[in-house]
Amino acid sequence: MLTLIDADGRAHEVVAKDVGLCWGDVCVPQAGPDDLEAWAERAGYVLARDAGEEESVVAIAPSAETHRRADDGRAPSLTLPDVDGDPVSFDDLSGSKRVLVTWASWCGCRHELGGWQRLQDELAGAGLRLFSVALDADPEHARPWIEAASPTYPVAVDTAHVTAERYGITNVPSVVWVDEHDRIVKPPTIAPGDDQFVEFTRIGADQHHDLLRAWVRDGVLPKSAGADGPRRTDDEQRALAHRRIAAHHQRAGRGDRALAQLARAQELAPWDWTVRRGGIAMTGGDPFLGEEFTSFWEEWDTAGRPGYTPTT
Repeated sequence: MLTLIDADGRAHEVVAKDVGLCWGDVCVPQAGPDDLEAWAERAGYVLARDAGEEESVVAIAPSAETHRRADDGRAPSLTLPDVDGDPVSFDDLSGSKRVLVTWASWCGCRHELGGWQRLQDELAGAGLRLFSVALDADPEHARPWIEAASPTYPVAVDTAHVTAERYGITNVPSVVWVDEHDRIVKPPTIAPGDDQFVEFTRIGADQHHDLLRAWVRDGVLPKSAGADGPRRTDDEQRALAHRRIAAHHQRAGRGDRALAQLARAQELAPWDWTVRRGGIAMTGGDPFLGEEFTSFWEEWDTAGRPGYTPTT
């Protein structure tokens, strides 16, 4: 059996037909399993593969070049399930100033949904709309924090991490600002919802919130609004494909294969917290005080905290 995980994180059984290999609405004419890499390259994807006796799995993600060509400054479309599996869409907030807030249950920012609620309540009358995404491997990991906060803004759970791929997010809590015309006016930067973990983050919440207030109320953009958005490499894109395979194996109870795929993803994207720290949580490790996390944190801190840019 061959399974293909597409760029939206959906798994499809690949079937050999007279016309070639087919899955979903896609068919690759006159192709066999060994031809998928060539097909992916032609179609603008990078491909990760994991062979197994009972099931082999491949996963795709847009190549870095495809990502660059698609980057026209507009906010990528984003429709995801909420914690109960019902669709919620960032696109539905189009026409308002909106902020995409990413977090995860493996991050202390899981406690900050209430802080974002207070900001939404304060700025809703001025036109702000928040949309929150948990980058978690399982909706149940995020559920306790969502239910405890009971936010009125939409909260999605992105188990395939398509938000990270489309918006270039490698750490949480990251935020993206989008204007009324669907243009990204501030690319991803780190912005806590409150100051519960300021000793670790070294970023005060008001450092972001005051700038956000100025933009929402007066249209004043901060210095960081002029920064270029993140430019991912093919290796970083392929890391997301390997992480999707790891999540697929983990859900099926194939822990050893999940760990092997995570190791490959972490090798390809060593500073991507959604892969490194999120991977620890996905395979049952301790993403807060465990030895694997503290070792990674020390390595990252010594390297100058790459990817941890505050809003300025």
